[in-house]
Amino acid sequence: GSAGSNGLIQAKEFSKSTPLTGMCVSKLDGSYKGGIVVAIHGEFKFPVRYVGLGEGPDDLEEFDPQTFAAALFPDDSV
Repeated sequence: GSAGSNGLIQAKEFSKSTPLTGMCVSKLDGSYKGGIVVAIHGEFKFPVRYVGLGEGPDDLEEFDPQTFAAALFPDDSV
């Protein structure tokens, strides 16, 4: 969970230096990062623009909120 909360701290610190208009979440391979995406969006109100499962620029793809929500809450989890 500390890596997830670290993302919120980073967003707060970056926003002190430069205006933020969106976020890119790399290595989105853990549920803590999924939760922090929601928390950062809730606090800053800017969109998630790109997500990636790896570490390189070729691992990024445009963010689809419906796909993201479906992955967090699959139909068989209820």
